[in-house]
Amino acid sequence: MALTILIILLIMMGLLAFFLISMYNRLVKLRERFRNAFAQIDVQLKRRYDLIPNLVEIAKGYMKHERETLEAVIQARNQASQAEKKAAANPGDPEAMKGLLGAEAALTGTMGRFFALSESYPDLKANENMLSLQEELSTTENRVAFARQAYNDAVMQYNTARETVPTNIVANAFNFSRAELFEIEIESEREAPKISFD
Repeated sequence: MALTILIILLIMMGLLAFFLISMYNRLVKLRERFRNAFAQIDVQLKRRYDLIPNLVEIAKGYMKHERETLEAVIQARNQASQAEKKAAANPGDPEAMKGLLGAEAALTGTMGRFFALSESYPDLKANENMLSLQEELSTTENRVAFARQAYNDAVMQYNTARETVPTNIVANAFNFSRAELFEIEIESEREAPKISFD
């Protein structure tokens, strides 16, 4: 009888261990999924950051008297690039994501001023290289939005899994912290930059 009870206890402990391991593995998979989703945003942001200096270089020849605006664009781009590197080092970290969102908001604002100012330069508006870079930037903005949506979906799945019972017990025991969404908070910043040289 004691042997039967011991076997039953061992089977129950084995099932409990299997259950805990499967919950842990599920959390790891979900965490890696949102990290991969952020890596896709990372690729598009880097592409965006690489396009901006080219736009500024083309504009320099036409906008000789607008040095302050051009420098502001480059400075905002550099700050956003640094914030992106911090966020990429630990995707989902609330502080890193807030820094990235702030830097992206500043970059969007300076790019908006840049494009508004460039409207007053007809030769710049007609430049084929400028038009090509604008098209690439617009395409990149769409890719960023798509990648951000995929990231936010992955974060939502991860956060939901880590907060539901009984997975939350495993999540808390193994320090699976809550991941931060990549959300733009100001309504005017939710729109892709409008680029028009008509």
